[in-house]
Amino acid sequence: MIDPNHHSVDAGGIRLHVVEQGSGPAVVFCHGFPTTWASWRRTMQATADAGFHAIAFDMRGYGDSDAPSDANLYTPFHTVGDVIAVLDHFQVGSAILVGHDFGANVAWNAAMMRADRIAAVFGVSVPFLQPGGPSFLDQLRAAGADGFYMFDQMTTEADAKWADAAHSIPASLYWLSGEAPKDARWDPFDPARHMLRPAPGAPTTIDPAYVDEMVEAFGRTGFHAPLNYYRAIDTFFAVANRAFAGCVIKQPSFFLTGEADGLNAVRNPTEASLRQTLPGLRGFLAMKGVGHWPQLEAPNAFNAALLRFLRSQV
Repeated sequence: MIDPNHHSVDAGGIRLHVVEQGSGPAVVFCHGFPTTWASWRRTMQATADAGFHAIAFDMRGYGDSDAPSDANLYTPFHTVGDVIAVLDHFQVGSAILVGHDFGANVAWNAAMMRADRIAAVFGVSVPFLQPGGPSFLDQLRAAGADGFYMFDQMTTEADAKWADAAHSIPASLYWLSGEAPKDARWDPFDPARHMLRPAPGAPTTIDPAYVDEMVEAFGRTGFHAPLNYYRAIDTFFAVANRAFAGCVIKQPSFFLTGEADGLNAVRNPTEASLRQTLPGLRGFLAMKGVGHWPQLEAPNAFNAALLRFLRSQV
């Protein structure tokens, strides 16, 4: 057992809460919405025990990191900068990134923008969104998909909808998990099957202590800053679609998703489709019976898949 150490890192005026354990090649973990570095706790332990330097942090807006209120400060231009600041703090020349949900978006964009610092990417739940042409949100708008969940998450009213963490955390964990009934599970295109419906509780596959920790954390910090990640999407693509049009991720990569993850309906990822923008793709895995939270719903299987990829890179 390797105990974690906690740090405060200055990322150009943003203070980040960073947690690290172990030694060896650096592996940086980026979490998504709505969680904190703690979603990686068991995976970090397994990674450190396997001979790697495991580093995770509360993304800006979350947990014990600073949370600016301006949504324009949450684009990948800012969050990739946070990743680089963490690497600089530990004097790490290059690292493997592991990202889930919005953290996967950060990891893919970091690999695209800073190939000199990012050696490989293990993306979870959200595939690489290649810039160029109309953004995926503009494509959905043009198709009349007004019920797509991100449009609601971007509104000012979303703060209040999520505010009761004792309800919103277990409800979102349940409806996005593989434990929810298939015909009632969260559907990103159907507002009637939203993630904040009353639920029987958090999934039984997820550690209750983790659920309690998230309820406490978001009860303290609220959801305005985390929801800013959605509000910053259009701002980013307005620039990225010109500056990074057609970019691909050449570094070694792996994509893992839960077979029951509703997000799969957005992109329908397959190994063949992913390889078009990930020429360095080393593998693809859709975990059976697992929803949007692979590292929480099936940590042992998730950790085994991740460690196989990490070991192949050293």
